[in-house]
Amino acid sequence: MEMIGYNQTCCSSSYNSDQSQSSNLHPESLPLYSQPTLTSIPSLTSQLNHQNHHPQTTHHHCIATLNGHNSYISSLALSGQLLCAGCSDKEIRLWKHNVLTSEFLPVNLTDNTAAAGKGAVKSLVVLADKLFSAHQDHKIRVWRIDHNQDKITLLATLPTLSDRALKLLIPKHYVQVRRHKKCTWVHHVDTVSALALSIDESLLYSVSWDRTIKIWRTTDFKCLESIDNAHDDAINALTLSKEGHIYTGSADRKIKVWTKSSGETKHSLVATLEKHNSGVNALALSTDGSVLYSGACDRSIVVWERDDSGNMVVASALRGHAKSILCLAVVSDLVCSGSADSTVRIWRGVEKCYYCLGVLEGHKGPVKCLTASSDPSYQSHTSLYLLYSGSLDCDIKVWQILVPFP
Repeated sequence: MEMIGYNQTCCSSSYNSDQSQSSNLHPESLPLYSQPTLTSIPSLTSQLNHQNHHPQTTHHHCIATLNGHNSYISSLALSGQLLCAGCSDKEIRLWKHNVLTSEFLPVNLTDNTAAAGKGAVKSLVVLADKLFSAHQDHKIRVWRIDHNQDKITLLATLPTLSDRALKLLIPKHYVQVRRHKKCTWVHHVDTVSALALSIDESLLYSVSWDRTIKIWRTTDFKCLESIDNAHDDAINALTLSKEGHIYTGSADRKIKVWTKSSGETKHSLVATLEKHNSGVNALALSTDGSVLYSGACDRSIVVWERDDSGNMVVASALRGHAKSILCLAVVSDLVCSGSADSTVRIWRGVEKCYYCLGVLEGHKGPVKCLTASSDPSYQSHTSLYLLYSGSLDCDIKVWQILVPFP
């Protein structure tokens, strides 16, 4: 395996524009220069002027650039002191954070334990000592994380062989996936684009460009349910609330809300949120689940807040990115957004007034994925966060963010 480098500085390798996808159905095919921004939602600037709110000073800087990857970074997840990075060349690579020296050290993995399938690793989710990965080859894979030896080993591929075998011989388990093709309902038939865990971690949810949502049991990896034709186009984003609501964002410009009522065995659609002018690429919920953030190719992050009736309604739009919003992450009371304009923005909302705390610059390609953590032991009048950003420039950057208490 090639050597992987670690830099304390923030220099980045060049971005190869030929790495983007080419299908009209998929989000990568949408113009990264995006569509006109929303005009019917109150803007960030007008809210700040109206309330005379002045943002507090925040300090941020890049403390490391993790480089040497041969392909772009498509997904990130944290597992203790390990940073898991999914790449577009089917590999999952590990970096270990040495908290004493603040260094990030590459973990050497052999090809058969760090790579599987074909295409990009689109999403990563950690559950205790297990890592779930979503792949462009239509599969979900389960890995065991060995923190003592800093390695991962493949446990299973979903749908499992036993799950498939039970469905293959019974006609009622087949669904129409294309005009002249049928498949069992446990199979995704296109890229698996996002994963999420239920609050009790008993269920894994997956969405795909095949327009379906699937629910898997995390104990035996059995597929329990499939919501077919959930959207009119590829599903790109997924997030779950503490109450069990499923939010899905699609290239059809819609966000849909799904839930399973008490006593019901299947999920049903309870709301459709429509405000974006183009495909929805990213979703994130606030820590308490009362605020939903959605990012799209229209360059806006729409803020949805729960009203007195429990419905999600538009509160405002966060504007500032010059190109499409590709990813979102929430940590504490901060919202982090990555964009095709190669920057990351940090936002905060205080009493429904949202403002940009800072713009992180340094990547030389679109920012494809984000993950973040906080340091609760940090003793000061500020909060300390670490933000990890993965880009099409093939680098991961680690940012330290110091934010005053609101």
